[in-house]
Amino acid sequence: MIEVTETSAEGLKHEFKVIVEGPAIEARVDAKLGELATTISLPGFRPGKVPMSLLKKRYGSSVMGEVIEETVNEGAQQALSDQGLRPALQPKIEITKFEEGGELEYTLSVEVLPEIAPDDFSSITVEQLKAQPTAEDVQSHLERLADAQTTFETEENRKAESGDAVVIDFVGRRDGTEFDGGSAKDFQLVLGSGSFIPGFEDQLVGVTAGQHLEVNVTFPESYGAEELAGQGAVFEVDVKEVKRPEAAAIDDEFATKMGLENLKELKKTLTDQIKSDYDRVGRNRVKRKLLDELVSQYEFEVPTGLVDAEFDAIWQQFGEQIAKSEGEESEAGKSEEEFKADYKEIAERRVRLGLLLSEVGGRNNIEVNQEELNRAMAEQARKYPGQEREFIQHLQDNPDAMGQLRAPIFEDKVVDFILEMVTVTEREVTPEELLHEPEDDEPEEKPKAKSKAKAKPKDGSKPKSRRKKKTEKKEEDGSSASDGEEPS
Repeated sequence: MIEVTETSAEGLKHEFKVIVEGPAIEARVDAKLGELATTISLPGFRPGKVPMSLLKKRYGSSVMGEVIEETVNEGAQQALSDQGLRPALQPKIEITKFEEGGELEYTLSVEVLPEIAPDDFSSITVEQLKAQPTAEDVQSHLERLADAQTTFETEENRKAESGDAVVIDFVGRRDGTEFDGGSAKDFQLVLGSGSFIPGFEDQLVGVTAGQHLEVNVTFPESYGAEELAGQGAVFEVDVKEVKRPEAAAIDDEFATKMGLENLKELKKTLTDQIKSDYDRVGRNRVKRKLLDELVSQYEFEVPTGLVDAEFDAIWQQFGEQIAKSEGEESEAGKSEEEFKADYKEIAERRVRLGLLLSEVGGRNNIEVNQEELNRAMAEQARKYPGQEREFIQHLQDNPDAMGQLRAPIFEDKVVDFILEMVTVTEREVTPEELLHEPEDDEPEEKPKAKSKAKAKPKDGSKPKSRRKKKTEKKEEDGSSASDGEEPS
């Protein structure tokens, strides 16, 4: 019925010629029309008594289309199954010959997943950095908490300094005309906070209560309102109060306001939090080192279709930012084609790691269970206070969203599985050394492997330019392209 012949095999790319006999197709069409006859009703005929010739005339074309589609899919499945091939992407099918009553002939082109044979990983050695919180770390965190609790007290005849708060009324005008969002009353502004347009706060240093002044500024080119971007404006400002900052005292009372029993308990809590943060950084570093080792040890051909798809996703995310940053490109000394070449390397690395991690996970029955998914959903939902139920429902109704949620969990489980088999040496370092950014020739990895064979991890390999490093730091922090970070 179906004859399959492999006509080409180059690496992961295979091509087949499939021939289906004409009588087999006609038999399937007749069978479908026979099923249709039992339910169809036409004027002048009882159900089930419509002549086959009339059915063919009315429905033969649509039924033939269904049969052709089913037959082509079956042939494709047979071709792959007989050869034991796993497609990396949807096969491409081209019908080369077909006439009603005659045989169907088509070509099947497919790129398949490579054969990967991961060993026990015992030859791999990675170093894990460990750091302990210092007294300076804890004190720094305490001071930041205290800064957040700073209050401001009005002081008569005080000249405003950086760090002071001023209460002002202001009206902004461009070319003598007020613009939307350019005015407010009784607005408290902390000088030096960077809350306002560059240059605005600087011109208020030294003012006193009761003073009236004009503040001249130029909106940044990147300002959100297009009609104001790059434009000059004048603000009429009336200073109503000048307030000096009163830092919160770091004592037991301060700790109580933080919800803890006393200062000692607050310090212990901060120490634990900092230690947890350091452990997370250390874990990310050892994970990155492990992925580097895996990439260097496992050389296998990767499907170009997957690499192209991964690259297209990267370029779609970052391409517009590259186009808008010609000055930085020039500074980096790279052309657009060179940036593309860099990202092509990253795409290939992501695909290679994704396939390897997925193979390891599949061979060792590593799966993401519902409890793990529920915890991840709850954690994500906390980012949308008041809309948690709707967000979780969105995830449950969206297979792609659930896949994106499942992928990093699966990946971490596979990485943890591999880490159990490799040699991990620990080294105590200072917090500064732990948090120090690796050099450009030390790739940073932020993969996102999926719990399927087609997994593609997010790679943090660092091409050799300053701007690339900036982009991948965003990845390390968990940011995404939607944040507007430009690629290097």
